[in-house]
Amino acid sequence: MRQSAVGLNYIDTYHRSGLYPLPRLPAVIGMEGAGVVEAVGEGVSEVEPGDRVAYAAPPVGAYAEARLIPADRLVPLPDDIADEPAAAMMLQGMTAHYLLRRTYEVKAGDTILVHAAAGGVGLIMCQWAKHLGATVIGTVGSDRKAELAAAHGCDHPIVYTREDFVDRVREITGGAGASVVYDSVGKDTFTDSLDCLRPFGLMVSFGQSSGAIPPFDTGLLVEKGSLYLTRPTLMTYTAKREDLLASASELFGVVRKGTVKIEINQTYPLKDAARAHRDLEGRKTTGSTVLIP
Repeated sequence: MRQSAVGLNYIDTYHRSGLYPLPRLPAVIGMEGAGVVEAVGEGVSEVEPGDRVAYAAPPVGAYAEARLIPADRLVPLPDDIADEPAAAMMLQGMTAHYLLRRTYEVKAGDTILVHAAAGGVGLIMCQWAKHLGATVIGTVGSDRKAELAAAHGCDHPIVYTREDFVDRVREITGGAGASVVYDSVGKDTFTDSLDCLRPFGLMVSFGQSSGAIPPFDTGLLVEKGSLYLTRPTLMTYTAKREDLLASASELFGVVRKGTVKIEINQTYPLKDAARAHRDLEGRKTTGSTVLIP
């Protein structure tokens, strides 16, 4: 396929650093992109030359003008979704989908805590969860990010650089705690996140932007209220093509209705990918970021 836009995601930094080892080196990183199918192999029935498509799946290799990719990993794009939003929404949007609709099925009346609420996944989750009727608490690193999260459905932004988020969650929930915590930060937030949960609450650890979570005694889950813990990944939830298409379809649906707006707040030429990584890791970005080949 010929690519017109490539999505930037935190997992790209893990592949670059070696935190998530790649199968072989040298390698091209990147998990997400959008463009047009130029040619297909023998027996391919999922797509045809000329189709507009997007993807968010292995194998890595998205940081390129053109690439080969298994046809069953490509999702046809609706005519009314442009390539740049598609490249920005596939990985982050389908991540938000499985977190909110499958890992824990958020419903009206739930109170949830979303870390990094002003990030790409965070902004989508705040909007979608608010639409589902949840009370959304989110942690952010600055007042500017708090305003951004609030404008996208976060009822209670917590600026963690000056507020204790555990105390604030307990205050907001009247001491009850949240039903679920969605934590993509990892080492810096994991233990305190457990203290934000109600009894039998679910801790969803789906990233580690601050570093890997150190080993811990699972008895901690008992002490803090018979808690549940899961470490999910999008790749498992979309391994079957029918699940991939269903997830993308539901995502496209909420975007087309305007329920979820995809905020592309940074765009870089693909040749400046190193600068984009530095900005992402330095917490200088908000929302989604797209690289243009």
